[in-house]
Amino acid sequence: MKLATIKNTNQDGQLVLVSEDLKDYVEVGDLATTLQDALDLWPAIEEKLLIRYEALNALELTDINKVSDAEFMAPLPRSWQWLDGSLFLNHGTLMQQAFHLEPIEGADSYPLVYQGAGDSFLSGSAPIIAPSEQVGIDFEGEFGVIVGDIPMGSSADYALGQIRLIVMLNDISYRALGPREMKTGFGFVQAKGPTSFAPFAITPDELGRHWHNGRINLPLDVYRNDKWFGSPEGSQMYFGFHELIAHVAKTRPIKAGTVFGPGTVSNADVTKGQACISELRAKEMIATGKPQTEFLKSGEIVHMQVLDQRGKTVFGEIKQHVTVENTDV
Repeated sequence: MKLATIKNTNQDGQLVLVSEDLKDYVEVGDLATTLQDALDLWPAIEEKLLIRYEALNALELTDINKVSDAEFMAPLPRSWQWLDGSLFLNHGTLMQQAFHLEPIEGADSYPLVYQGAGDSFLSGSAPIIAPSEQVGIDFEGEFGVIVGDIPMGSSADYALGQIRLIVMLNDISYRALGPREMKTGFGFVQAKGPTSFAPFAITPDELGRHWHNGRINLPLDVYRNDKWFGSPEGSQMYFGFHELIAHVAKTRPIKAGTVFGPGTVSNADVTKGQACISELRAKEMIATGKPQTEFLKSGEIVHMQVLDQRGKTVFGEIKQHVTVENTDV
C-alpha cells in the first residue's frame, strides 16, 4: 500500500491511500483519520485498508481524487519519537579519516543512534529555513521506517515484522553547530533543522525484492541545483533497520508511530557519489588536505528521489529551496 497525508485544518492532516501509479488517491476517514490513528489501529484495519487500496487501483471507487490536485504534508507530520542512527559505517570512516578522529569503540558491534526532534516534520516541498548561512547548511538523504508497537526486549526478527511503512527523508543539518554539541556528549539539538519527508509512505511489500534483510536495495538519487550529487545504495547499511529497532527496544518499549532513520546513505564506491555535503568535504580533505565544496547558500535547491527498476518514483520527490531568516546563532 501507499499512504500519504493531505493538508487540511488539522495539524496532523488527513490520511489518504494513493494508487500504485501515484495518479489517484482516496480518503479513508471511516477507517482512520490520520496516519497516527492508522498505526495505532493497524492490526484491526490493515486488511480493510488493503481492500480499499485494491479497489482504488482497479478504479472501482466513486470518491477518487487526483494526486496532482492535492497538497501533501509529511506522511506523518509529527511523531512521538524520531530516532536517527549511523548505520552506514563508510560515512563514519570518512569522517574519522578527514578529521583525524579515533574510531568509535563498538561502532561495528551495535548501532549508533540518537534521539532527534519529531514534533515538526516538513513536507518534501517545504523550504529549508535556516537561521544563517554561517551554520553550515547541509542535507542528508536517508531512508526511514515507521513501526508499530514493539515491546521491550523484542528480537530483531520480531522488530522486522513490526515495520509498517518505509519513507524517504532529508535530515537537514547545520554542520558548524555540530562539533560544539558533540563535545557535550548529549546529542544534537541546534545542529539539526526540521526533517523533511517525501510525500508517500509505502508498506514493505511495495518494494518487492528491493526490500531484503531490513534494507532498501535501491539507490537514493540526490541533486544540488539540478546537478547530480550522488546515488548511493541503501543496501550498504551495516546494520538492518530491524537490528537498529531491537537495539533501542533493549531497555524500553517502542510505541506505534516511532520513526527510525539509518543516517545519511553512504557507499565506499566513489562512483556512487554521496548524499550529503559533509561527506564530499571529507573526501576532499582526505585527498587534498582541505574542503573545497561549500555548504548550502540561500536560493539553492536540493532534490532527492528513488526510482524503481521501471524508472518510476517510489516515494515521490523531495525538492526544497534554501531560505535564510537571519537570527543570532
